[in-house]
Amino acid sequence: MINKLIANIRKTNAPIVVGLDPMLSYIPEHIVKKAYADYGETLAGAAEAIRNYNRGIIDAVCDLIPAVKPQIAMYEQFGVEGMIAFKKTVEYAHEKGLVVIGDIKRGDIGSTSEAYAVGHLGKVAIGSKRIAPFGEDFATVNPYLGSDGIKPFIKVCKEEGKGIFVLVKTSNPSSGEFQDRLIRGVSGSADGEADRPLYEVVGEQVAKWGEACMPEAPSDDADAGSSYGYSNVGAVVGATYPEMGRILRKLMPKTYILVPGYGAQGGKGSDLKPFFNEDGLGAIVNSSRGIIAAYKQEKYASFGPEGYADAARAAVLDMQKDIAEGVGL
Repeated sequence: MINKLIANIRKTNAPIVVGLDPMLSYIPEHIVKKAYADYGETLAGAAEAIRNYNRGIIDAVCDLIPAVKPQIAMYEQFGVEGMIAFKKTVEYAHEKGLVVIGDIKRGDIGSTSEAYAVGHLGKVAIGSKRIAPFGEDFATVNPYLGSDGIKPFIKVCKEEGKGIFVLVKTSNPSSGEFQDRLIRGVSGSADGEADRPLYEVVGEQVAKWGEACMPEAPSDDADAGSSYGYSNVGAVVGATYPEMGRILRKLMPKTYILVPGYGAQGGKGSDLKPFFNEDGLGAIVNSSRGIIAAYKQEKYASFGPEGYADAARAAVLDMQKDIAEGVGL
């Protein structure tokens, strides 16, 4: 699956993933009113508004970007109806040729982690059939329960040709409370044992997991082959920490990095160069509300609520230019 993502990135020349993280406050009034007229002020009405909002954004940007990343909490808050909207969003994105990264941040032990992996990346056995419940291409995974929580995902990735992005250094301000803690007794310096931050230890482990999950080269598509040299096990490293990104890039040379924190969280194109390799690949940058709610920003206010999708397209084009200038693509 990493090869498909990279092929999409090369086709669009845009290492960009749009985070489909809708809040009702983002959705223009005309979309909400229609959904409520059809379904009432109910969970189903809210979910219908979200689905239609997402479709408009996908239609507007699908030719510009390689992937989208729906954040599952924004759908779960509306219960079963919200999860149906999540599923329909995944399906519609696939119809438009986009890779879908399910931002689910799952991670548990044993059969529980296996069930998460099957539910989002695999197929569940029902009688004589095997059915994909959600069908994302990648999922974000929390590694802090150890390898017990990751190995079931890797197993499903190998079976289904899918991928994961493992949380290593997240973009939120309090991430350092745990991720930056120094770990004693970790080998890594010329002097022998050295104290190192936890995120480095996790990054090294991600690289090791990735070695066991390299994609096979499909014989019928040279451009999507294994010549890219990246693993189906990626990492999440926030744009808000470029120097840490530089260190992790060296520790994980074959790992694709999903970079959140661009735009609304403060990351900008000039911060992103450390996340990329010399081949111009190695990272894909996420922007969520900076794209999907662009019409609410002063810069794009002229589009108005009716033109929210066109505003999103304009924001993607600006982001593409900013990244190209900052990274030198």
